[in-house]
Amino acid sequence: MNATSRTSTAAARRPATRALAPYVAELKAELRRTWRTPAFVLPCLLFPVLFYLMFGVLLGRGHAARYLLATYCVFGAMGPALFGFGVQFALDRAGGLLTLKRALPVPPLAPLLARLLMAVIFALMVAVLLILAARLLGGVQLAPGQVCGLLGVAALVALPLGAIGLLIGTWVGADAAPAVVNLVYLPMALLSGLWVPLSALPTVFSTFAPLWPTWHAAQLALPVMGEPTSGSATVHVLVLVAVTVCCALLASRRLRRIG
Repeated sequence: MNATSRTSTAAARRPATRALAPYVAELKAELRRTWRTPAFVLPCLLFPVLFYLMFGVLLGRGHAARYLLATYCVFGAMGPALFGFGVQFALDRAGGLLTLKRALPVPPLAPLLARLLMAVIFALMVAVLLILAARLLGGVQLAPGQVCGLLGVAALVALPLGAIGLLIGTWVGADAAPAVVNLVYLPMALLSGLWVPLSALPTVFSTFAPLWPTWHAAQLALPVMGEPTSGSATVHVLVLVAVTVCCALLASRRLRRIG
């Protein structure tokens, strides 16, 4: 009886394993390709950490190291999502890789989910590096709950920013994609108060800050560090979900039009 039940359980697991196999294979291929691209890996991992060390540790005063740790975890998640989707997707589209994958027995969502998980993994890696820098060089004390909170926000940011990057990658060509992504990446970080607190900038920055999804993400990260925040956490999450859904739908519509 036990042998029969074990056999039936193993047989039930096989279809699930087979169904997940293409997604796992796509994720492995995406991570392998990404790690073989130092021009993507090094800036995504080191750029936020170096900026944090400069503004949060070396030039920071008072609670700057704590405040900027929260906002730089959001900033660190922007790069992998925007460039991984926006630039790389445009390159894949121009190079015919998407056309090739449509001819393969691969689920349509497998490449997108693999790229999204790649962005989440890199966002978590950047957040871990920032937390280590803050702890070892900035003297910031963090409870386990705070570490988990920052990692959770960093992973969440990959969703709306990945959707924005996907929308860019479906609309612009491979040559224009890096410039367009940079036009979104750097101004959005500044206007959201991720590099310096909005209180240190002219009032107009604070007035228009709620327009940017990264500002809402920062409002979720700041309370983790005990810093003051604006608005309700529920509203901020709903805004991020709305941005994700809207950009994903627009990108899907664009993909259907261009084939």
